[in-house]
Amino acid sequence: MSGIGSRLRQERERLGLSQKAFGEIGGVEANAQGKYESGDRAPKADYLSRVAERGVDVLYVLTGNRTPMLVDNLSSNEVKVLGSYRTLRKADQEAISQLTTTLAEAIASYGPKGRRGPQDR
Repeated sequence: MSGIGSRLRQERERLGLSQKAFGEIGGVEANAQGKYESGDRAPKADYLSRVAERGVDVLYVLTGNRTPMLVDNLSSNEVKVLGSYRTLRKADQEAISQLTTTLAEAIASYGPKGRRGPQDR
């Protein structure tokens, strides 16, 4: 259960929400949200359904595997970046992959207050 709680916390932080705000979305009190994240309680299906409506990757929360993104859902900028990436040599692709992973990890380490949301971009 601790894996689910940890991943639920990661999703909450990715969305930049407090436990109280996230719990309200799911229809629970902040203390229940804390128990979900600590692994003391398991979230129910109705809670997971509500948080999924607000952008939580529930497949990731439950299994640790991200929901695959369909190519149809890529923005025009993402399509352009992917097209450019595919023209690079293998060594350059690996360097780009390492760079983006390092950046994502650095941003995640700042927590919700250190992150910019999509509205800030």
